[in-house]
Amino acid sequence: MHKGAPPRVALVTYSTKSRGGVVHTLHLAEALYRLGQPMHLFATGDPEAGFYRHTDVPHTIIPAPPSAPTLEERVFRMVDTMANALACAVPGKYDILHAQDCIATRAATRVRDAGTPVTVIRTVHHVDDFSTQALIDCQNRSILDPDHVLVVSRYWRCLLLEEYGIHADVITNGVDAARFARPKEFDGAAMRARIGANGRFLFLHVGGIEPRKGSIELIEALSRVRSHLAPSPVLAVIGAKPFQDYSGYRDRVFERTEDLGLEIGKDLVLLETVGDAELPSWYQAADAFIFPSIKEGWGLAVLEAMAAGLPVITSDIPVFREYLTDGRDVVMTPAGNATALADAMVRVATDAGLRSRLQQAGPKVAARFTWEACARQHVAIYQQL
Repeated sequence: MHKGAPPRVALVTYSTKSRGGVVHTLHLAEALYRLGQPMHLFATGDPEAGFYRHTDVPHTIIPAPPSAPTLEERVFRMVDTMANALACAVPGKYDILHAQDCIATRAATRVRDAGTPVTVIRTVHHVDDFSTQALIDCQNRSILDPDHVLVVSRYWRCLLLEEYGIHADVITNGVDAARFARPKEFDGAAMRARIGANGRFLFLHVGGIEPRKGSIELIEALSRVRSHLAPSPVLAVIGAKPFQDYSGYRDRVFERTEDLGLEIGKDLVLLETVGDAELPSWYQAADAFIFPSIKEGWGLAVLEAMAAGLPVITSDIPVFREYLTDGRDVVMTPAGNATALADAMVRVATDAGLRSRLQQAGPKVAARFTWEACARQHVAIYQQL
């Protein structure tokens, strides 16, 4: 880097699919690009398919390695693939490698440790609950080895200091509020009809089915709500298949759904991955948004729902309390408590005044968090380093 010139930054993420960390990375990359920050985006995936949506940001998609039978093998294959590609692409072209996940960080630090003069930054969105020692060690190294660490909430800054001795800077998420805002002329009847929700209260969840999303508790709550609402409500779940294999947990969720007399496709509708262009319309067509996570880095989907003017129910965990107030912006319930969650769902569905207050509060909260502000905070960090 020439003296006085802005640092050349490469953002690195492990996937091109619409998962939370990837969504964050792509929005951040675009905001940085609009600010004129020299940058390039690297990800693994299918070069012909590209990202889950179009982007004008300069980028390189590294062909993903063949799949492997275990998560451990998949992770280390991905690290090797990314490290080999970055080792050829980075020298002399970039001053900072900014990785967004465990896999990308291990690849970036390997390139640095091999002698390439780059600074490695890691954004920790959350810490995964891996079950094998090799993956636990890999994740620990991805937090301890970077030159600088960022987090998206004060809660995670405190946790990393307490558990890892790492001093991290907080840069919160953003949201494209205008994209999710409900148009005055919007009519969601056709979308609701596709899932049998016309005339029924429609709860929306974005995040898929996995342990940290509180999926079993959500199903338990939905079962309890049915006895209080007529006609019975619909729960629609949007979410890409996670990198980790939660098939066992998904099976338990579906078994519990059947045990409780809920019907998949009628009471619980699994939309899985929807097109990026279609996603805002699901927020706009729903009656309320529900996000009972046990663990989150920030909760980007919460901001998207609030930008759409949806009444929101969340779990009462520290990261949400950093930017939300129970009873004013959202309704909060104790994490893991299906009974309290059901009570909140009934309140939101039956109290029009409460829904109206939450609908008015949501866009005001979302407006406080822009991707431009997020990008400017990143530029300041890059320049300091």
